[in-house]
Amino acid sequence: MANIHVIIVTYNAMQWAERCFTSLRTSSVPIKCIVIDNGSTDGTQGYIKNNFPEVDFIQSAENSGFGKANNQGIEKAYLEGADFFYLMNQDAWIYPDSIQQLLDVYNSYPDNNQIGILSPMHLDGSEKRFDLHFEDYLSKDLRHNRMLSDIYFGEAKPFYEIGFVNAAHWFIPRKVIEKVGGFNPYFFHGAEDYEYVNRITYFGLKTLVCTQSKVVHDTVQSFYKKEPANKEELLKNKRLSMIMQRETKYLNPNYPFDTKKEKNALLTFALKMGAKGNISEYKFYKEQYRYFSKKFKEIEAARKTSMTAQHPFLNL
Repeated sequence: MANIHVIIVTYNAMQWAERCFTSLRTSSVPIKCIVIDNGSTDGTQGYIKNNFPEVDFIQSAENSGFGKANNQGIEKAYLEGADFFYLMNQDAWIYPDSIQQLLDVYNSYPDNNQIGILSPMHLDGSEKRFDLHFEDYLSKDLRHNRMLSDIYFGEAKPFYEIGFVNAAHWFIPRKVIEKVGGFNPYFFHGAEDYEYVNRITYFGLKTLVCTQSKVVHDTVQSFYKKEPANKEELLKNKRLSMIMQRETKYLNPNYPFDTKKEKNALLTFALKMGAKGNISEYKFYKEQYRYFSKKFKEIEAARKTSMTAQHPFLNL
């Protein structure tokens, strides 16, 4: 029987704790659960310890971020002999057959050495619709797989290959952890899953979504975690997003990164904006030039680790 460890990072999780951890007890496949708490202040720690004693609870000394905390859980599960690592958000829950359905796809796939990540189908908190973000990820691949059309006409295949799915529900085989490693600690919270999927692709592995396995991700059904209060806040959010997107691109091992080239590109674009009299854009790209000039060494080191290290970013 497969040794499956569910890893959950918590931070003020009381809103979902009962539903989340109770659902793990209903799994038709035996699982073990490791929780890494990032310093909750709403009673999460005591609630889990008192009501779910089967959970291996780890109290982090500080809020180490999503990626580092998950890595801590992955390391512990690996040393305990995990065959599969199920990374799950705190605002999520599963159904009794969710994990069995993932195992069925893994075991029936023509060459499961090609599998990097298996994902179930993410429903929103109503359990009546797809999670908005999950549906958006699926839509980006419809030109290749016609998945939604197949589902609508009752002809869904057991799995489809997609380009990306977020890490709210990831089922990862042990050999992938050994090859691809853990999350890149460059990110505290925000783009870890994008960077990880880029590495999955770099190593020639696939991300599959399994149509018979469904789960819930009770996240905000908006493309903003918090709606911008005004145009200034909206602009600020967009620019922060642009910086994160650039960081993710630079860290992508599939991208031909060159520090000198990227520095020149940022500076040249800033100067062009200045010459056109677009002072706002000139200042923004000048700020990016200064920001990344201090970050490039860190980015280069992280890229090297992700591409060449043994089980990158993990202490195994």
